Amino acid sequence: MDETLRGAIVEVIRGRADDGSFGAEYPDRCPDNPSVIGTDTRALRAAIIARALHNPFQREADVPTTLQVLDLIEFGYEKIAQPRRRGGIHPYYDHYHLEFDRDAGRAAFREEMNQIFERNGIAFELRGTGRIERIAPEGLRDVLSEALFNTGDNELNTLLERARTKFLDRKPAIGKESLEALWDAWERLKSLENPNDKKERAKLILDKAAGEEHFRALLESEAATLTKIGNDFMIRHAEVNKTPINDDEHVDFLFHRLFAIIRLLLRKSNRGG
Repeated sequence: MDETLRGAIVEVIRGRADDGSFGAEYPDRCPDNPSVIGTDTRALRAAIIARALHNPFQREADVPTTLQVLDLIEFGYEKIAQPRRRGGIHPYYDHYHLEFDRDAGRAAFREEMNQIFERNGIAFELRGTGRIERIAPEGLRDVLSEALFNTGDNELNTLLERARTKFLDRKPAIGKESLEALWDAWERLKSLENPNDKKERAKLILDKAAGEEHFRALLESEAATLTKIGNDFMIRHAEVNKTPINDDEHVDFLFHRLFAIIRLLLRKSNRGG
C-alpha cells in the first residue's frame, strides 16, 4: 500500500473512534449516570500502545508501514461495535446515550476495509474471523479460500492446512514458509500407498491418477521434477548449497505447481481434495 492509502486508512479508524464506534470496549460515560456517550480515546490509545501497535492519536505521527496498518485494522475489527442512539438527547450536556451492536459494527467495518482494498487493487481481504489474509492468485483463490482437507491421514491434513494458512498469510516471510509445509505434505502423500518402499513409494498413487500411459508418464516426470525442486532449493533443507527463493511470485508459482498435482492425486485416490 502506498503512503497516501496507509494514511487514509488510519484516518478512517480515527474517525470510528470519534463517532463512538469503540465505545463498547472503551466507554466515555455520561457525568450523570453510567450511560455511554462515546469512545474514551485515552483508554483506546493506552490499549493500542500496550499492544505495540501504531498509535493513530499521537501528534505528528509517522505514516505506518503496511503491516502496521493491517495490524491496526485487525485490532479495530476486534474492538468495534455499531453505536446507536438510545432515547432522546440529554439536554443538560447536549449529548446522546448510546447502545452498541457488535456484529453490525464488525460487518460494516469489514465491508468498508474490503472495499478500500478492492478499489485500490490491494490483494488482501479482512475475513469474518477478524484476520486479514492475502488473496491467492487466480487458479488457487477459490480452492484455498475455503479448503477443508480430509485425506484420511491426520498428519497429511495438518501439513496441508499449515501450507494453506501460511500461503495466505499477509506477511511475505510467512508465505515462503508455506513451501516447506507443502513439500513435506508431498513426501507424506507419496508414502501413503507404499510406506515401506521409498524407491517405489509414488508408483501406486500415480497409477491411480492416470491409466493412460502418456499422461501417466507426464505425471511421473512432474513428480520427479517436483521432488528434485524440493531437494535443490531452500525449501525443506537449509544447507549452503541450496538455492534460496526470494521472489514472492516465485513462491506463488512453485506453490501452485505442487498444489495442483497434490490435489489431483488426492482426488484420484479418493482422499478428498
